[in-house]
This record gives sequence, structure tokens and C-alpha cells, in this order.
Amino acid sequence: MNNMENEKKPVRASLPKAALPRLYLIDGQIASGKYPNTNDLVDYLREPWGEVSVVTVSRDIAFMKDRLNAPIEYDARRRGYFYSKPSYRIPLGFSSADELLALGMAKSILTLYRDTPIYDAAHHLLDSIIAPLAAEGNSGTPAGAQDDRDSPSPWYESRIVVPEAPSSPIPPDVWDPITTALKENRILTFEYMGTYDPQYVPRRVRPYQLLFDAGVWYLYGFAEERKGLRIFSLYRMKNLNLTKDLFSLPENYDYRSGNGSSYFGVFMGQKRRRFKIAFYDSSVAWVKDRKWADDQKITDTDDGVIVTFSSTQFEKVLEWVLSRGGAACPLEPESLVNEWRYHLEEMQKMARKK
Repeated sequence: MNNMENEKKPVRASLPKAALPRLYLIDGQIASGKYPNTNDLVDYLREPWGEVSVVTVSRDIAFMKDRLNAPIEYDARRRGYFYSKPSYRIPLGFSSADELLALGMAKSILTLYRDTPIYDAAHHLLDSIIAPLAAEGNSGTPAGAQDDRDSPSPWYESRIVVPEAPSSPIPPDVWDPITTALKENRILTFEYMGTYDPQYVPRRVRPYQLLFDAGVWYLYGFAEERKGLRIFSLYRMKNLNLTKDLFSLPENYDYRSGNGSSYFGVFMGQKRRRFKIAFYDSSVAWVKDRKWADDQKITDTDDGVIVTFSSTQFEKVLEWVLSRGGAACPLEPESLVNEWRYHLEEMQKMARKK
């Protein structure tokens, strides 16, 4: 018999809310019939949770037994834990059904991260946490819909969907050095091919933040060789090196402090401008559906609406207007009107060639 498993465990007076996912993972392993011991649980928790000590797991098990009345027993022959009541799972009352349902629905959002190394671990973690939903009868088909008894999936997996966007797969040899550099404030070096670069060029960057936009991940940081803030597509990086050189984050490092309080994706400009754009026909409802900037104003006109707002994202606003074709017309500033007209003329030239 393993005396360590039978020692009196210190009991937590309360459980930190951040530890709740760990309890559901432990619960799932004990309920699986694998008879895990504390060392097994530490190994199992390492991938989704990070380093967890035997002492922490022992306290979690003691909390489950003494505070949640979990029927946890230790089998000396199999050298592991089991539930004396096989149907037991941590009750939904410990975490509200709404909270667990929200986590279940969040699995759909994970599709946005499918091409990153964190996807499998995050998906596995959420599956383990929301396991009580199925145990408590919250999976299946909504009332009034045709019941599919052969499907074990919760109803929301087929009814709440996040359509996948075009994305750029990110390999671990790019993702891992970046996340480590962000965590430890370490300078990165890598080779990068910019939009207008004919070949890869070396870069040395102080990484500030990872940004996600329309299926693509970007690194935002201070480029030392350019002596300024830059945004890099992770897909166009290679040969990353995590240096030992450290840096300090400046007070205004946050990308969101420099985008002019507008929401047109990942782009930073230097000059804040006031924009005025007219929309017509089908674009009227489309533009009213969304918040494009903190200070936006939408004014109804006889044949559409006029949207006014401030932004530093000039190129993104131009793309936005062009994307609406003949149902959008820029009014201010003059620089936007001129760029818009230039692109219209270029499209007309291309159309005549065809």
C-alpha cells in the first residue's frame, strides 16, 4: 500500500476560482476508471495546466472529498483513486449551469485558433471542464427539435457555429519562441519577408503583443533596426531565435492605445483623421449593424446614411470603402477621396483590358 496516498491531506478552506478547471480534469480522470494516483494526475495536468505539484493535487482531492462530498476512495491493489459511486461527477451546482454552458459554447470560438499549437490543448481542457454537462443531461437536442439519439454531442455544437475564416497555419517553432518572449520580455531575432520585400531580411524585435485579425496572427513590437513600432505576420517569419537579452515594456506599449479607437483590423497609422463616408442601398443596414469607432455618428439621409468617425487606420478605411463597391462614397478627408478615385480609375483600366 502506498502510504503517501493515505496520509491525511491538508484541506483547503476555499477553492480559488482559477483552480476550478483543474478540479474538473481530476474529476474526469477519477471517473474514467483508470485509477490514477497523485503522480498520474500531476502528469496528466501538465499539458493543459502547466507545472502542478503533488501537494496541490493532494489538496484538490482533499477539497473534493471534504467540501464537495466526492466519494473518492483509494484502491491499494490498483494503487489509484476511484469513485465508490461510479455515476458521481462534480455537481453543476459547484459551477453554475450557465457558466458551464458558456464554456461549452466557447468551444466554437476555438475554431479561430485551429492553426495554432494551442488549439489541441485548449480544446481538450474545455472538453474536460464541461463534461458535467453531459453527465447532468444537458447534452442532446433542444426542445421541439428532432432528437438524434445516436449523437453524443451537446446540442450547441451543431447549433452555435463560428464559420472558419481563411487562416495561416502557425508551426510550433514560430509560436513557442514568441509566447516565451512575451512572457519573459526577451528580444527576438528572425528573418521576415514584408509585403514589398523581394526576399527575407533579418529583424531584431522587442515583442509587445500578439494580435489576431481575420484568421491571421501578428506580432506587434518595437523593431530595433527600424527604431519604431512594427507589425509582423507570423506566417512570414522564419528562423526565430529567442535571445537572452531582456527589455522593459514602455507605459504605452498596448496596440489598442494607438489605433485611434477604431475597429478595422490590425493596422496602425501615425496621423489621426476625421472621416465622413456616405453609404447607400444594401450597405445602409450593414453599416448600421456594427460599431466601427468609439466616436462614430450615423446620420440618416434621403437616400442612405452618412457615417463620421475618427481613426488612424487610413489604409484600412480605404479598403472598407472599396469593399462596398458602388454603395459607398467617401466625402472626407480629401486624401481619402483622392485615393478612392485613383483605385476606381485603375479598376476601370483593368476592366477595359478585359
